[in-house]
Amino acid sequence: MIEVRGLRKTYGSTVAVDRVDLEVAEGEVLGVLGPNGAGKSTTVECIAGLTSPDAGTVRVAGLDPIADRDAARRLVGVQLQEAGLQAKLTVREALRLFASFHEHPRDGIELAERLGLGERLDHRYAALSGGQKQRIAIALSLVGRPRVALLDELSTGLDPESRRQVWDLVEEIRHDGTTIVLVTHLMEEAHRLCDRLALIDRGQVAAVDTPAGLIGRSAAPTVMTFDPVRPVSVEALARLDGVADVSERGGRVQVVGTDDAVLLVLDHLGRSGVRPTRLRVSETSLDDAYLALVTSSEEETA
Repeated sequence: MIEVRGLRKTYGSTVAVDRVDLEVAEGEVLGVLGPNGAGKSTTVECIAGLTSPDAGTVRVAGLDPIADRDAARRLVGVQLQEAGLQAKLTVREALRLFASFHEHPRDGIELAERLGLGERLDHRYAALSGGQKQRIAIALSLVGRPRVALLDELSTGLDPESRRQVWDLVEEIRHDGTTIVLVTHLMEEAHRLCDRLALIDRGQVAAVDTPAGLIGRSAAPTVMTFDPVRPVSVEALARLDGVADVSERGGRVQVVGTDDAVLLVLDHLGRSGVRPTRLRVSETSLDDAYLALVTSSEEETA
């Protein structure tokens, strides 16, 4: 549904996006992760046809979003990181206006109610809170039943309840066949909603994989902590394969290493007659994997 090849965009001497390649299958949810200023929003704006790339090609359902602007816009719904409406426009008026641009729009009132805006339909845009403005932006991006939804910082400014409402709605439209590109900094959001994740750093794609795949390919460590029933040799644990670090504080031992190292530590303790109590193993999370991959990308660039 979306194909990006060799995308490059500069602003003066600043390279925002540098040779980005991406593919998104029909009905897929692709999450886009990366540090601030990495080029995520610029990539989304090029896919939406809001920004012209300096080089490379973008196709949405086979259409060039710049050359075939009118046809592409009928297919795409966009929620930008920063956007606004005319201050005196009410929520109801905005929904009616945006629905009028499409042949078969969703029920805008029902959409607003799904997003907790039912009691704000006749409030002017200027009177809305930041979270309410975010939710109306999401509603307006989806009211036209787009085949492709580009959602940039979907949950910014939302409280936990509103965030869950938005996630439920995204899962619903994905189930209906909408292809989604989701820019996010929330790892919980990425893990729950996305089929694959693209990590963009310094304007380039550093990795593309499933959430589980990114976790598996990262160098992020597993952390194991326990209280030994009797003293254990920290030096002996440190010599085990896969163990990166061992420390002891107040009688509690912490081992940092690979998943296999955990098994070797437990085996060593068993053979030494040392029973670990209050055993805790913290597996690598998507947060850990993200930080490890970004750090690795920055080191390679340096």
